[in-house]
Amino acid sequence: MSEGAAKKEEKPRKFQAIRGTRDLLPSETALWNRVEQTAHEVFATFGYGEIRLPIFESTDLFARAVGGETDIVSKEMYTFEDRPIGIPDLTAFTDLGEYVAAVESAIRSEVIPNTLSNREAVKTLRKKFDDFVDASQQLKPGFSQGSDKQFEAYRSSFFQAHFFATYVQLGELLSLRPEATASVCRAYIEHNMQQLPQPVKLYYMGPMFRRERPQKGRHRQFYQIGAEVVGGSDAPAIDAEVIEMVMTFFDRLELQGVQLDINSIGCRECRPKYVELLRAALLKVKDELGPDSQRRIETNPLRVLDSKLESEQGIIATLPRIADHLCEDCTKHYAAVKHQLEIRGVIFRENWRLVRGLDYYMRTTFEITAQGLGSQNAVCGGGRYDGLVELLGGPPTKGIGFAIGEDRLILSLQESGKAPAQQGRDVYIAWMGERAQATAIRAAKDLRKAGFSVELPPVEQKFGKALGHADKLGAKYALILGDNEVSEGLWTLKTLADGSQAKFTEPDLLEHLKKHL
Repeated sequence: MSEGAAKKEEKPRKFQAIRGTRDLLPSETALWNRVEQTAHEVFATFGYGEIRLPIFESTDLFARAVGGETDIVSKEMYTFEDRPIGIPDLTAFTDLGEYVAAVESAIRSEVIPNTLSNREAVKTLRKKFDDFVDASQQLKPGFSQGSDKQFEAYRSSFFQAHFFATYVQLGELLSLRPEATASVCRAYIEHNMQQLPQPVKLYYMGPMFRRERPQKGRHRQFYQIGAEVVGGSDAPAIDAEVIEMVMTFFDRLELQGVQLDINSIGCRECRPKYVELLRAALLKVKDELGPDSQRRIETNPLRVLDSKLESEQGIIATLPRIADHLCEDCTKHYAAVKHQLEIRGVIFRENWRLVRGLDYYMRTTFEITAQGLGSQNAVCGGGRYDGLVELLGGPPTKGIGFAIGEDRLILSLQESGKAPAQQGRDVYIAWMGERAQATAIRAAKDLRKAGFSVELPPVEQKFGKALGHADKLGAKYALILGDNEVSEGLWTLKTLADGSQAKFTEPDLLEHLKKHL
């Protein structure tokens, strides 16, 4: 290899953000911060408290809550084994005996899961390792590969031992959270929140993770703002107030083109009957549907109503509607929710195709869309999930909530021109001379204490260069401090927009800035 080629190979790798993730730069985070601060303010006025949840949880939590057969759990979650530190890596022949001994010790002490299936896996691994030891002891000195049956037995037992080692579960499976409702319900159970005054009203914000195909407004690390009302009753006024709160939040942000769709998906009594009626109707037109909808007839007929295929829209329009098949209690509840929204002045549209596929979802469901997002225009989805806490091992508990896709919300605000302009510095301190630096440091401290953003250059600069730097940083004012300003006690303040300047004493300067910034 030539010296040039070797140097080329040695060039450090240029790292980039992983596909489906991205950096949010200061020019963008001003809007993100405004959105999140508005959420804090609005949700607090409705009596909600913030909960901060772990980034990862037991995989079983999401499998139970989201559904083990859903794409989210089966294909999209980032899952890893929480492996104990003391067990060696099984990467080489010489590690195998040490690995088997460590695994046996770990399962006895319950460092790794001491389940029946794991005990059987460890037992099988020990047998395969013993077979490998026996085979290795039978090898003749000077054997040659491929010419001795004993070598073949040795080779086979070696690979079998390594293969069966992979069946041992070294730790609990954990997953980066794909959503947060399950975590909120887990926290409600774990911290005995049912002992608190009911209902418990919580909100959260932060990153979620799904291994999806990245596209506009959809990333593998994405952000949600959500709220949950857990416990208490299923009074229609609770549902309406949850919806009122999120609509108030969007109104405060001046989100454009907001459309609220609502529906009732019934309860455990009436929804199964409707699902069977829907399945029967779909079977009659099965040959006219696409492959996905045909598959869903058996697995989850409600999902057919989500179809976006143009060829299926006419067929779906003729299908039975769940509102016509609600039981008496669900019919009354849905009517009361609509009445509660009306007296709150919340404008809505009924959408009979708005459904949820999982069994614990019931009654009220809603979705909010906004402009500037194309066909993927939903920014919020929510609904009632009265069976979820019980499904996760808690007592029978009512619940309703929503999740806002913050990435899409930000995108819609940007598309409608609601993003705030990037903020520059309030004051840039241009100092010249050793005496002036001490004064500049004190001035910066006092200005910052008063709440102004201040840029204090670390080294002395020529006057022209200092003003040029101030302009690039978007500073509104330049505070000029030289030997004369320090001696006289009069500081020069230059307005960079028009070039005007004036001298102020330190107290007068603070008052001037408070009036004009």
